[in-house]
Amino acid sequence: MKEFASEFFVTGDPLIYGADVSIVLSIIAVVSVLTYFKKWGWLWREWLTTVDHKKIGIMYILASVLMLFRGGVDALLMRAQLAMPEMQFLSGDHYNQIFTTHGVIMILFMAMPLMFGLFNVIVPLQLGARDVAFPFLNALSFWLFFSGAMLFNLSFVIGGSPDAGWLAYPPYSELAFNPGPGQDFYIWGIQISGIGSLMTGINFIVTILKVRAPGMTLMKMPMFSWSVLSSCIAIVFAFPILTVTLALLFIDRYLGGHFFTLDGGGNPMMYINLIWMWGHPEVYIIVLPAFGIFSEIVATFSRKKLFGYKSMVFAMIIISVLSFLVWAHHFFTMGSGADVNAFFAVTTMLIAIPTGVKVFNWLFTMFRGKITFETPMLWMVGIIPNFVIGGMTGVLLSVAPADFQYHNSYFLVAHFHQVIIAGVVFGFFAGLYYWWPKIFGFKLNERIGRWAFWLWNIGFYLCFMPQYALGLMGMTRRLYTYGWDKGWFEMNLVSTIGAVIMGAAFLVQIWDIAHSIKHMKRDTTGDPWNARTLEWSIPSPAPFYNFAVMPQVTSQDDWHERKLRIEQGLEKPAKVELEPIHMPKNSGIPIVMSMFWFFVGFGLIFDWLWMAVPGFIGVIACMVVHSFNYDTDYYVTVEEIKRTEAEAGRVIT
Repeated sequence: MKEFASEFFVTGDPLIYGADVSIVLSIIAVVSVLTYFKKWGWLWREWLTTVDHKKIGIMYILASVLMLFRGGVDALLMRAQLAMPEMQFLSGDHYNQIFTTHGVIMILFMAMPLMFGLFNVIVPLQLGARDVAFPFLNALSFWLFFSGAMLFNLSFVIGGSPDAGWLAYPPYSELAFNPGPGQDFYIWGIQISGIGSLMTGINFIVTILKVRAPGMTLMKMPMFSWSVLSSCIAIVFAFPILTVTLALLFIDRYLGGHFFTLDGGGNPMMYINLIWMWGHPEVYIIVLPAFGIFSEIVATFSRKKLFGYKSMVFAMIIISVLSFLVWAHHFFTMGSGADVNAFFAVTTMLIAIPTGVKVFNWLFTMFRGKITFETPMLWMVGIIPNFVIGGMTGVLLSVAPADFQYHNSYFLVAHFHQVIIAGVVFGFFAGLYYWWPKIFGFKLNERIGRWAFWLWNIGFYLCFMPQYALGLMGMTRRLYTYGWDKGWFEMNLVSTIGAVIMGAAFLVQIWDIAHSIKHMKRDTTGDPWNARTLEWSIPSPAPFYNFAVMPQVTSQDDWHERKLRIEQGLEKPAKVELEPIHMPKNSGIPIVMSMFWFFVGFGLIFDWLWMAVPGFIGVIACMVVHSFNYDTDYYVTVEEIKRTEAEAGRVIT
C-alpha cells in the first residue's frame, strides 16, 4: 500500500503538499456549509440537475473563474522562476508541467467555458427564445466539460501533470519519452470536455437557426448572436479534428500504435498538422464572440446604431472560413517548401482584412456618438489599441522569411497573449460587466471596476511588451532558466512585475463582486444601460421562462426601436394575453452520465479496465434510460406567470 500510494500520489514538492491541504480544506468547507444550512436538496434540485440555460451559463462562468485562478497561479509561478537569472524556485520538470497545464487550462478550461457561459445566458434572450434548442443536451455539455476539467486538474496531485507542452507534440508525448499517467490525463481530460464543446456548438447552431422570435430574420439578429453562430460553425468543423488527433495519440500510447513515431513508420509532423488544423480555428472560435461583445457594447454606449452591420456579418463568416486555411503558419520553419509557405502566408495576411474591417466599424460607430464611459465601454476602448498591436504583430509573424527570426521566441509568446488576453479575455470581461445586471439583477461597482480595468491593462503592458524585445534579443520560449550573460534580466523582471499586477487586478475583481453583492442596488428597470437588444426588454434577472409573451420583431435593434416609438407616441404598449408556457423538466442524467465518463477516463489513464468498462456501461445505460423517459416537460400556468412577473415589478392584467 505504501508503494502504491507513493506512485499514485504526487509527492516530494512543498507546492504540491500545499495544494493537497487547500483541496482537502476546501472540500471540508463546502460540505460543512451545505450540511449546516441543509442545502443538499436545494443544490441538487436547483443547480446540479437544472436544464435552465441561464443557470448552466452561470455554472460555466463560475467554473471559468476557478480555472482563471488556477491558470493564473501557474503563470505567476512561471514568471517567478524567470524573474531572475539562474533561479532555483522551480525544477525543470516542474516548470514543464506548469507550462503545459497553464496553456491547456487557460484556453480550454477558462476561455472556452467563459465563452459558453455568455452563450448560454445571453443568446436565447437576444433571440426572444425561452430556451436553447436542446436543453438536456445543453446540461450534458456542461457536465462533460466540468468532468474533463476536473480530470485534467486532478493530475496535479494524482499521477503527475502532463509535461509535453500545451499541444503535446510527439515525440515528447509518446510513451517512450513520457511513460507516466500525466499525458493520459491530458488526453482524456481534453477528450471528455471536447465532446461537450462539440455538442454545445451543434446546440447553438440549431438554436440560432430555428428558435428565433417571430419576425427576427438573420439580418435582424443581434451582432453577438451572429458572432456565436460563426464561432459554433467553426467548433463543429474543428473539434472533431481534435477528437481524432487525441484518439490516435492514445492508440500510440495504449495499444502500441505508431501513427506519430518515426521508428514505427509514423510521422510526428502529421500530429503537428492535425493539432494546428484544430488549434488555429480554436483561436478564432474564442475571439469571434469577443468581437460580438465589442459590437453590442460600442453601439449601446455610443447611443448609435452599429456602423456597417452587413459588413460585420460578412467579416465574421469570412474569418470563420479563413481560420481553417492558415494553420501551417505555425511551422514555416519546418521545411514545407516555398510554395506551401507562400500560400499560408497569403491566407494569414488575408484574414487580417475582415478583422481590420471590424476595428474601423467600431471606430465609425463611436464617431459623433454620445459616448458614455461606464465600465463596459472603458474595457471596449481599452481593447482596441491592445488588439491592433496584437493584429499587427500577427501580420509580422505571417511573413514566412521573417518568421525564421520570430519562431519559438518570446516575440511569439507576447503576440499570442496580446491577442488572447487583450482580445479575448478582456472582451469577455467587458461582456461580464455589461450583462452582469441581466444575469444577477444588479450592477457591479463602477469605482472598483475601474480600478480592476486599469490594473489589468497596466499589468498587461508591463508583462508582455518587454517580451517582444526579449524575443528579438534571442530568448526562446520553454526556457526555465537563463544566465546573467544573456542580458535578459531587466526585461524579465519588468515582465514578472506586470504579471503580479494582473494577479492583483483579478483579486480586485473578486473584491468588486463581493462588495457589489453586499451593497447591491437591485435593478428594477431590466434595462440599466438603455440598451438596444431584446434581452433588456425583460426583468433582471430574467424569469425562468424568459419571456411572458413571445416578442414580435420588426427591425434590427428591435427593443431600442420599440422604446423610441413608444416615447414618440407612435406606439402604445401592447395588451398582453398570457398563455401557459411549455418548459423542459430538470434531469439528473447529465451529471450522472458525466460521472461515468470520468470513471472511463480515470480507468483508462491507469489501465484499470475494472473501472473503465463499468464506467462505459454506465454511459450506455444513461443513454438508454433517457431514451425511454417521456416525462421531460411541463407547462407553466398563467397564474404562476403573473405571480413571477409581479415579483419582478411587472403587473400583468
